[in-house]
Amino acid sequence: MSALLLSSILLIVLSIPMVIISSILFVINDRKILFKQKRVGRNEKIFTIYKFKTMTDAVDESGALLPDEHRLTPFGTFLRKLSLDELPQLFNILKGEMCFIGPRPLLVDYLPLYTDEQRKRHQVYPGMTGLAQVSGRNSLDWNDKFRLDVQYVNKMNVRMDIKIIWSTLSMVIKQKHIGQDGEITIKRFTGHSDVSGGIK
Repeated sequence: MSALLLSSILLIVLSIPMVIISSILFVINDRKILFKQKRVGRNEKIFTIYKFKTMTDAVDESGALLPDEHRLTPFGTFLRKLSLDELPQLFNILKGEMCFIGPRPLLVDYLPLYTDEQRKRHQVYPGMTGLAQVSGRNSLDWNDKFRLDVQYVNKMNVRMDIKIIWSTLSMVIKQKHIGQDGEITIKRFTGHSDVSGGIK
């Protein structure tokens, strides 16, 4: 079954819970339902990723956004614990921008920072989940993330994809590896970390 067909089926099956989530977010997030951001896809093509909006747009006196932990809503925490905030990415799959399994799509700002080895992660479509996510998710540092991303690109096969899917479902149920050392989101990538470890 193709990713496009499966995403279409899932969007139909999950339409009611997605409408319920959207309705709640519409009320508590000042009518803002989706979080949209430019990300890097296959062959470094830029696309817009969709997620359910889990944070407010609260700012400090200078107009700067407050830290993530001060903007994350209780309902947003619930969505993240069950990875339900990722469901709108089914539309990204339907549009041919993502797949179910693959390296997670990262920020456009990171493009100049990659080594040639790390850029291999862009040889495949980014995924809703991947080898790095089931191996630690945001609890991994960038070296380990990139190493696992490249490992997936080099060894990807149906058996590996099935294991990743089952591991993902298990992680969601057990709510494992949600954050990195208590962080709401993973720390930004700021340097040329190579996949063998170390900072260049």
